Amino acid sequence: MKKLKSGKEEIIYLLTKVIERYTQETGQEIVQNTNRKNYESIAILLSNISNQLPEKSVEWETETYPAEAGSKQQEYPYRKYDITGGQIKDALNGVVSNPRHFLIDACYIYLYGKGRLGFERNPVDENLFDKKLSLEVDGIAIEENKEALLHKKIDELERQNNKRKNRLIFFVVLVLFLAQACLYLLMQAKSKANTLEQLKADMSILPYQPTKAEIDSLEGIWLCYTGSPQARISDPNRFHKVVPNVVEVTYKDGYFIFNRYGASFNHVGYMQMESPGVVSIYSRIKNNSGKIESPRHSLMNLNFSKGYAAAMSTSWNFDAGNRNRIVGIREVYRKLGKGGSIQEVINEIENASCQCKIIRWTKPDKTVETFYLKNEKLESISPKEVQALINENSIMLNEPDSGIILHDTANRK
Repeated sequence: MKKLKSGKEEIIYLLTKVIERYTQETGQEIVQNTNRKNYESIAILLSNISNQLPEKSVEWETETYPAEAGSKQQEYPYRKYDITGGQIKDALNGVVSNPRHFLIDACYIYLYGKGRLGFERNPVDENLFDKKLSLEVDGIAIEENKEALLHKKIDELERQNNKRKNRLIFFVVLVLFLAQACLYLLMQAKSKANTLEQLKADMSILPYQPTKAEIDSLEGIWLCYTGSPQARISDPNRFHKVVPNVVEVTYKDGYFIFNRYGASFNHVGYMQMESPGVVSIYSRIKNNSGKIESPRHSLMNLNFSKGYAAAMSTSWNFDAGNRNRIVGIREVYRKLGKGGSIQEVINEIENASCQCKIIRWTKPDKTVETFYLKNEKLESISPKEVQALINENSIMLNEPDSGIILHDTANRK
């Protein structure tokens, strides 16, 4: 940033330039000595300009000059803003430290067409710059600029620090939230684990881990004979019949699940080894509602040697309404094999012709065995000792009653 000269230095330069221009324009040489008369022509020239300052301060871009008050002297040198030769002599010789403002403005206007303020806004003569002051001012500006840059840098660093602090706070809050969430989940998991362990303890779930041999002996395809329909009051001719079921048993994480296909409806359920060779069986009718319907409980011993295993069951006689009574029955399980897949045949001509449910077992060797599930005469199954296990004498009612089991062989068909 540059500043104009002032005081003696400024006015001496201006008057020197004024005399040079005046001499060039008029051809009249100004003798610069101590005689003030020698400067009178210059003084009159500048006075004619200075006395117009009150009216043309805006046009010439000068400071404001008040107009002359009262009666005006129209002749030089009695006007308010007149300049005398003596004033010019003194100023040119450096006698005047603070020259009159209207003298300075008159010189600027004569030389540059505008006053000191206008020249300062748009300078055209570098010789009027105070180089020392300009350097000092520029230095201050540089220092101020450096200080501004420093403050800007500090502000930027503070913003960055604030961002880092905010990120750190967010990270800490996030970590605390995640830790709390993990703690909550761990507590929930522990609570569930404790609940499950308590449930397993209270209900004796998985009290015994079966051996591989026990798993192999129970897992697979079974044929189960049940005599429960004999207990129906509505059909006395069925007391001497049996219903075969196909049961598919699969091992799963310490227990067994199974699907049981019957002549009228299917069951689903699970089996659990209670102790070596002792199996508890739970099943219910398979339905779409998910509700427990007609649950059945059984106990079976796998330690058999005759090719079949007898199970004691609590079942139902499957009559309607209040006549659907709980009954105790014996069931006979015979293992057919292991592996392959089970298919229930539905809506085929074969179903209508046999009036039964058809189950196809595709064995691991791709051969197929078909089962026709319906009520059969007890005498149709073998060996004979199996018939004795599921005849009418194997049925027990939950409440003793008479006339339920018929012994009149004449009614057998």
